[in-house]
This record gives sequence, C-alpha cells and structure tokens, in this order.
Amino acid sequence: MRALDVARVAVAFIILLILNYTLRPLLSWWASPDFLVIALLLVAIRVRPGTAAIIGFLMGLVMDAVSLQSFGASALGMSMVGFVASWLKAVFFADDLWLNAFFFFVGKWAFDIVFLIANHKVGGMELVREAVVRSPVAAAITAAAGLIAILVLRPLLRVAPA
Repeated sequence: MRALDVARVAVAFIILLILNYTLRPLLSWWASPDFLVIALLLVAIRVRPGTAAIIGFLMGLVMDAVSLQSFGASALGMSMVGFVASWLKAVFFADDLWLNAFFFFVGKWAFDIVFLIANHKVGGMELVREAVVRSPVAAAITAAAGLIAILVLRPLLRVAPA
C-alpha cells in the first residue's frame, strides 16, 4: 500500500474510533453499533493476516483497559476476527455493499461469541440467549452502521491509482 492509501485508511480508522467513544455512548440501546469492529474489518482487508491480528490485539487491549469487565477477552476476540477477516479477504471479498454488510455482520457476531466464551461471566441458557438473540441484533445494527460508514467514508477508502 502506498503512503497516501495508508493515510486515507488511517483517517477513516481514527474517525471510526472517535465515533465509538463519542456516538456509541449516546446510542446506549440494548444493542448498539460497534465502530471498533467496523474499523478493524476495514483495516484487516487491507493488510496481511499477522498485521491484522496485531492491530486487533492492540484494539482489544484498549477495549479491555477501558471497560475493565474481563481483561483479555476483547483482545482475543479482536485478534481472531482481524486475522480471519484478513485471511478471508482473498477468498471472497469484493467491493460490493451487501457483501460488506454481511462481512460486518459476521465479524461482529464472531467477536461477540468469542468474547462471551472467553469472558466466563455468562453460562448455560444465558450464554445461548446472548449468542443467539442479542448478539445477532447487535451484529445487524453494526452492519447497518458499517454500510453508512462505507458510504460516507468512500472517498477516503478508495484505492488511489498507482
């Protein structure tokens, strides 16, 4: 990636980080969009799997440090989602809005499932309810927010000609 492309993706990444810590608390619904997962997925499709895993791990560490719920669960989830997203980009990723929405949905849902399992705070039927009911709703809201982010940030995310 050229320096201009890296700068554009970095600006989009920073905008999504700011949205996560400013807009997301205002949208304190039962399930709110996760702008950090959107930011990770937008970066993961542009870098190698190892780099995406490291970025996801660092983002997860920051999430764990801010929330203090269970240290390490977010780091594990974000690094796994970043690695798999970067690895799968060559298989079926295209510049299609609906495929991006599906990508955001699956990425958020996968993160939530890994987080719930690694968190060890819920179990039994509560774990199933969280993974099957609440998490898909949050993933759908995140996918919708991701589509809006792609449409708004499209000038920043386009690849400049070589």
